[in-house]
Amino acid sequence: MVDKLNAQTIRNAGPLPHIDDLLERLGGAKFFSKLDLKLGYHQLEIRKEDRYKTAFKTRYGHFEWLVMPFGLTNAPATFQAAITTEFRHMLDRYVLIYLDDILVYSQSLEEHVEHLRTVLERLRQTKYKANHDKCEFERQELEYLGHYVTPQDIHPLTDKIEALRVWPEPTNTTGVLSFMGLAGYRIAAPMTRLQSAKVPFVFDDDARRSFQTLKMAMLMAPVLSIYDPTLPMRVTTDASGYGIGAVLEQHDRDDWHPVEYFSHKVSPINSLDDARKKELLAFVMALKRW
Repeated sequence: MVDKLNAQTIRNAGPLPHIDDLLERLGGAKFFSKLDLKLGYHQLEIRKEDRYKTAFKTRYGHFEWLVMPFGLTNAPATFQAAITTEFRHMLDRYVLIYLDDILVYSQSLEEHVEHLRTVLERLRQTKYKANHDKCEFERQELEYLGHYVTPQDIHPLTDKIEALRVWPEPTNTTGVLSFMGLAGYRIAAPMTRLQSAKVPFVFDDDARRSFQTLKMAMLMAPVLSIYDPTLPMRVTTDASGYGIGAVLEQHDRDDWHPVEYFSHKVSPINSLDDARKKELLAFVMALKRW
């Protein structure tokens, strides 16, 4: 049912938030609470005139969805837009939202209690229901979107690192796509070309070195500091024949600590430029990113 409906659906271009962008907002926060919305998609009703589109048959009869089911191609973007609209006045002030995960963050306990009261009251008004068993309140450290968050820093969860350590070498295009999705913000030029189904899959020595180097880089990645606008900042860039990279750092009176890394594979046209042009391109793209 869902596959056929998705094939006829015009895709919603509404983007989901970038996790890195959300985590950047936590600078200065010392108290956190996490709310999980119960069966999030099912809390959105489908318009009566559109319910027939979700119809399906079983041996017990004909049924239609009254609420948005999981699996619809536009479900994530629709849900994100709906929940964002309800909390728009709180976003980036003391609330972060990624689909059904709501994070409340504050600089003091007193402030946090007030923020929580406001958020919970808004949930009551809009009739969104939270899953109490998955909620965490008034924590100074917690897991959020695959990361462990503290007032000082952010680092990947241990189980995520272990999954990466035992990740097998890709044997086809699907395997490359899965690994590159896990890698997320890192780009590996020799593997990028293997993401296309139009390119014959040949996992040569260059791709193999790229795969191992990428795994090692993520396993050894340093803990990221939470952005603090009151601290001195610096941006360092670099460029090579295949890509450009940059790191944003801040100084905490003792040393420089990374806040975020950025990398990008250059186009074939730019790869022919001289080193100075690529260094300038790295600088410009870093400024656009941060």
